Amino acid sequence: MGKPLAGKTIALTASRKVEEMSTLIEKQGGNVIVRPMQGTVYVAKEEIVSELKQMIDQGVDWFVLTTGIGTEKLVELAEEIGLKDELIESLGHAKIAARGYKTKNALKKLGLTADISDEDGTTNGLIHTMESISFKGSKVAVQLHGIPSPNLRTFFENEEAEVIEVLPYRHIAPDEKEVKTLYEEVVEGKVDAVCFTTFLQVRALFQYAESIKKEETLLNQFNKNVLAVAVGKVTAEALTDAQVTRVIVPDRERMGAMIVELAKFMEADK
Repeated sequence: MGKPLAGKTIALTASRKVEEMSTLIEKQGGNVIVRPMQGTVYVAKEEIVSELKQMIDQGVDWFVLTTGIGTEKLVELAEEIGLKDELIESLGHAKIAARGYKTKNALKKLGLTADISDEDGTTNGLIHTMESISFKGSKVAVQLHGIPSPNLRTFFENEEAEVIEVLPYRHIAPDEKEVKTLYEEVVEGKVDAVCFTTFLQVRALFQYAESIKKEETLLNQFNKNVLAVAVGKVTAEALTDAQVTRVIVPDRERMGAMIVELAKFMEADK
């Protein structure tokens, strides 16, 4: 029986568990190239102080919480500057929109529940749920992870809401040389598939293409020749937001499951 990835070159954009994924790909007969594009995510302790104080002092009508780890870090940072009780009180008085089960679990630990939540674990799913609510004139605090969310900002701007973006984690972009190299490998057809494990990696690649005015070139390659593989729904959402139409995503959000799903697709596509 042949190996499903024989003769295929797979690019990995992750910075962690690369050896494990490489081994899985090689066992299926594939070749691996590693182009880490995660960048660095750091805790923004100093930057968050003014945002926390602004939220607590002025009060907000809605909290939009998009990640469990970010929600937990926000509370942790508030505790470090002596504002934990005030933050939890503010959360209790406001309405809460939550994305994903991890965020709802983080709220549960605080004795809080979301007023609304998504149905599919994605930002677009949360936006869809919020479309039935009027936010006009509301003050909305949006907790984000690493980088701003254009989709959420556009939604609330269209709703004429006042938005405070809160990022307990901030993102430092990856090495541009790595991004440029992968871009060239994709558009020149040197890779058969690219495996993405976070939305940050997708953003980095497409923002680079946009910066050199070659976004359509990159998009055409993904939609015709190079397979985009996402570890889960949020990463897949970033690809579909970039208008990539061919996206492979496993049912289980695991790196190993992603490689298995890729192998299945390649085998069926022969």
